[in-house]
Amino acid sequence: MAIEVFNRYESKYLMDHAAYEKIYAALLEYMEKDEYNKNEFYCISNLYFDTPHDSLIRQSLAKPKYKEKLRLRAYGVPNEDAKVYLEIKKKVFGLVNKRRTALKLNEAYEFVRTGQPPEFQPYMNAQVLDEIEYFLRLYDLEPKVYLSYDRKALFDKTSRDLRITFDTNIRCRRYDVQLERGDYGEQLMQPGQWLMEVKAEKTVPAWLSKMLSEHGLYRTSFSKYGNEYKKLLKNRRMVPDLNPNIQLNAVSDLPTTERATEKETVLYA
Repeated sequence: MAIEVFNRYESKYLMDHAAYEKIYAALLEYMEKDEYNKNEFYCISNLYFDTPHDSLIRQSLAKPKYKEKLRLRAYGVPNEDAKVYLEIKKKVFGLVNKRRTALKLNEAYEFVRTGQPPEFQPYMNAQVLDEIEYFLRLYDLEPKVYLSYDRKALFDKTSRDLRITFDTNIRCRRYDVQLERGDYGEQLMQPGQWLMEVKAEKTVPAWLSKMLSEHGLYRTSFSKYGNEYKKLLKNRRMVPDLNPNIQLNAVSDLPTTERATEKETVLYA
């Protein structure tokens, strides 16, 4: 059974293709390919849910001590009966907690749309279903962004506590926001750019810290959904009623037409 609960720290590094090739080759001395990497890459596709006024991503960009999001994840392009994962991802003081349950695609859509969990099946996680049901009572959610990318992943040869992923060709769209519609969209990064994520349950090993320093790699802040939203704001800069300089952490600072709903005010309590 796939792991459904994760607690770990995540560090992110942006690099060009030449830097990627060097660090990837060096890592193979200590790490091995993920089971999904039977081919050179595997595709991950995600559907992010948010409120009508994008409250979850606005709050996230304000860099609070606690933030959370809901997304639907598939490996490749699913059909309506394919297994997908509905996930709550939280971050508290830098510690990432991810809880997910397997569902069929049509079950996941209905769950988010109605707020009512599907009839329990052996492939589901009952506890996570309850948590997502509660989450859906707090927020008035709708599908907002489709986001996919090509991934390479490595595991430490001696421990599963350390995982490193490389994502490239990140593409996104705010139309046809359904996973089964295909893994296409607008590019989020420059061609040849890579996002490396170091995911560790504890501290990273000394050999990795030394390797990152030797390759001149330094941590950065990069949220795929967050950068997509900032790109959206940039493209809308000429629209009079949307000011890209609004404060993201206060309801009173939002334009009148973007005031939070009753459910959304939970974010600012």
